[in-house]
Amino acid sequence: MLICKVHELGFGEIQKNEAQTVKYLMFDWLHFFFCGRRNRMVRAYSQEHTYNHPWERVTAASWRKFADPENKRTLSHILEVDTLSHRLEPSSGKLYTTRAITIHAPGPWFLRKIIGQDICHCVESTVVDAKSRSMQLATRNISLQKFVEVEEKIRYEPHPENRNGWTICRQETSIRIKPLSALASMAEKIEQRCVEKFQHNSAKGREVMERICKYLEAESRGFSV
Repeated sequence: MLICKVHELGFGEIQKNEAQTVKYLMFDWLHFFFCGRRNRMVRAYSQEHTYNHPWERVTAASWRKFADPENKRTLSHILEVDTLSHRLEPSSGKLYTTRAITIHAPGPWFLRKIIGQDICHCVESTVVDAKSRSMQLATRNISLQKFVEVEEKIRYEPHPENRNGWTICRQETSIRIKPLSALASMAEKIEQRCVEKFQHNSAKGREVMERICKYLEAESRGFSV
């Protein structure tokens, strides 16, 4: 899900004088809000991954990804997950679920210094259509929106080349850093680092999914893992 863990960017000049850097960034933030907003840059990327497992097994793994205690170390950027609503629509057979996800706040250390907050609250909306074998997840942050906006969409469907044996996962993510728009070059570097961390955490998420799928496969065959 939203998987952008906070890390220091490691800019040499920034690390030399933290107090001076925060002062300059605070000035930039005030300039941004009081001197007019410029066009905001958005970083967007997409990924595709094929699971060599049927759709039913992959979607079952998706539900268990945050629930299994052994995955907490791998997904250390996820702090808490709570189910807010769970509804089955009788007419269509679609399942609608909403979850609250708490993660480490996205962005580098000096952005956290400005906003004074280390966590970010997000909402994940999921729609599962068993008839068409489709699972769609949409996640966005609901806190820190004055500073950063992140939206992630994931879709699981049977792979067109092997509909009963493989599952294709399509992921789209967009990241917008707001308060540093007055310093476009800095905002671009921050957004790029967030993209890199999202991609890294996406890889960890796929690793967990693959592990759960193998466990479910062995379980279905009566073996223990």
